[in-house]
Amino acid sequence: MDLTADEARRLILRAQGFVGADARRGGVPTMLRRLGAVQLDTISVLARSHELVAYARLGAVGRPTIERAYWDSPAQSFEYWCHAACILPIEHWPLYEFRRRAYRERRQRWHKVPDNVDKLLQQVRDSGPLTTSDVGGAKNGGPWWDWSDSKIGLEWLLDIGEVVCSRRVGWRRTYDLAERVVPADLLAQDLTDEECVARLAAIAGRSLGVTTRSDLIDFLRLQGRFTALLDEALLSGAAGLVPVRVSGWPNPRRTSAPTAGSGSFGAGPANAWADPAALESEPRGRHRTTLISPFDSLIWHRGRTERIFGFNYQLELYVPKHKRVHGYFTMPVLAGGRLIGRIDPAREGTTLVARQLSLEPGLTSTKWVDALRDALWSAAEWVGCDSVRVDRTDPPELAKLLSEPPA
Repeated sequence: MDLTADEARRLILRAQGFVGADARRGGVPTMLRRLGAVQLDTISVLARSHELVAYARLGAVGRPTIERAYWDSPAQSFEYWCHAACILPIEHWPLYEFRRRAYRERRQRWHKVPDNVDKLLQQVRDSGPLTTSDVGGAKNGGPWWDWSDSKIGLEWLLDIGEVVCSRRVGWRRTYDLAERVVPADLLAQDLTDEECVARLAAIAGRSLGVTTRSDLIDFLRLQGRFTALLDEALLSGAAGLVPVRVSGWPNPRRTSAPTAGSGSFGAGPANAWADPAALESEPRGRHRTTLISPFDSLIWHRGRTERIFGFNYQLELYVPKHKRVHGYFTMPVLAGGRLIGRIDPAREGTTLVARQLSLEPGLTSTKWVDALRDALWSAAEWVGCDSVRVDRTDPPELAKLLSEPPA
């Protein structure tokens, strides 16, 4: 099938839950399963990223409601390594056995695994669930990466699947035995690496809607032999995705799609893969207008973001302040199915502050001011702010138009 770039973009937005009222049905649990993974991050400006992901799709869902949906009892989800540290649906536990096996074979993580791991596991067995505070603290007192042996040991036990985190307390992970948290039927599954990668590729493909091989690798952070398993799953059909050609998208340097002759792909190879269910109907309904977390799966792959939206995005929180162009925690603004601008937000008491706001080049203030105002004021109301202050805008005339709430 041939797709225009605009058709692919609309299919992607629907797959990600940004088009139509149906995307809001089922609330946070359904959203998590649609996305397949929600990235976690320690930074909290308006809210933490996993809360912003839900807000962007569902609107003003209460933050306690979001937290309960992720980390309820019995466990509805667990934390593990996907694109990064992510919240994952509990039923995906068996699919990450390939990664747990790889950790066990490697016998190390970023830090050297300490000798007291067996004692830690027994402590969790006897007294769990536990946080690092219960076993001596997370750090040795130095830089953030200077973890204590107890923290390293617990994280290693999480890596290899002996313990699981399905809840946080004060943003600290709680660790408990996998056998006490994960349902027995899921624990009993023993999938091969090939099965794990194929099934996860299907999940990533559904979440992304239309995707390239490199997008799938980025979503799942596959390396080495696991990328070869991905290629096998794509070519054999085990991943359940179909090859498509998206006009304007680059041809892959290394193709894992069949070369098309005079068939529906036109001249040359397919350059993308799609969820066949996404191709069955046209996206319908209203597009969301909202701020997007930098760690949202819609934009977490910066190359994909530029390919789909023509939006060159860099998170500048690690850039020295005097070198920042758009701000510390710049959040793209989604409106009309496009990324129309970016806002660097902050909070001062009950005021949401847009320290810097810019409209994308070529877009006019008169056309997009209402969308920018809606995005700002809706976010303000959600986080409990009753006023908005706009410090600096590009173009300058936007500032006076945005500080008043929508009519």
